[in-house]
Amino acid sequence: MGNKIVEGLSAMTSSTQQVMDDILVMEFTVVNAFIIGDPKAKDTGWILVDTGLENSADLIIESAEKRFGKNNPPKVIILTHGHFDHVGSVIKLSNLWDVPVYIHELEIPYITGQKDYPLADPSVDGGMIAQMSTTFPHTSIDLEHRAVSLPSDGSIPFMQDWKWIHTPGHSPGHICLFREKDGVIIAGDAFTTVKQESLFSVMTQSKHISGPPAYLTTDWQSAEKSINRIKNLNPSIVLPSHGKPIEGKDLDHHLEVLANHFKEIAVPNQGRFVE
Repeated sequence: MGNKIVEGLSAMTSSTQQVMDDILVMEFTVVNAFIIGDPKAKDTGWILVDTGLENSADLIIESAEKRFGKNNPPKVIILTHGHFDHVGSVIKLSNLWDVPVYIHELEIPYITGQKDYPLADPSVDGGMIAQMSTTFPHTSIDLEHRAVSLPSDGSIPFMQDWKWIHTPGHSPGHICLFREKDGVIIAGDAFTTVKQESLFSVMTQSKHISGPPAYLTTDWQSAEKSINRIKNLNPSIVLPSHGKPIEGKDLDHHLEVLANHFKEIAVPNQGRFVE
C-alpha cells in the first residue's frame, strides 16, 4: 500500500526543470531522474540517469522525445544505485530502447536477482514516509542481460566530461556523477535537500538539507565520509535525487554544516542540529 501511495504522489505532481542547456531534471515529487544531453549540439546523443518509479516511464519518454525527437533512444542508462525509486522504470525503458544499464559493480547483485537490500527502517523520525517504508520493495530486480559494471577508471560511457565518484553509505555501490569543468554533481541519495522522511516536506518540497534518506541507509560511517568526499570536490551546483537543486554560497554553507555536524543532522537518534 505504501508504495502505491508514493507512486500516486509522484503521478499527481510530476514536472520537469531545465537547469542547464544539457541537463533536464524530471521531478516525480518523491524522486528525481535526469536527462543529460544538449538537443542543440551536433551530436544529439543523450544519457538517462536513474529511472524513477514504476509509473515514471511515460514522463521520461515524453521528455526525451520533446528534446531529441522520436526514435532517438539514449546511448545508455546510468544508475546511481539500485533502490526501488531509482530503478522503477529501468526494465521497461531498457527493453524499449534496447540499451545497456551501467551501475557500480557492488550494486550489480541487487539488479540481477542475486541479492536483496535490507528492509527499510520504519521507525526513522516517525514520519509517514518512514512508516510506509515497510512496504517499499527491497527485493532485487533482474537485469542480468543488460547490467554492466561502470569502468574502474571512473569514466562514464558516452559522458566524456563526467566521471563517477564512489559515495557508499546509502547503499554499498552508490555513486555520484561529477563534471569538473563546471562543478556539477548529480548526487543521487548521498544527501538530500528535502526531509525525505516527512510526507509534508516531500509534498511541499521545502528545503531541508540532510544526509541520505535515513530509512534505507545502512552504513552511516561511510555515508559521512561520502559527504566529505563531495564537499572536497568544491561543487558549484548539486542536483539531488530528492529535493531541489542547490548552488553557490547556499550550497557551500549547507555542505559545510552537514559535513561538520553530520551525526546530529543526518543519523537517526543522534539529535538534530539547528542550522
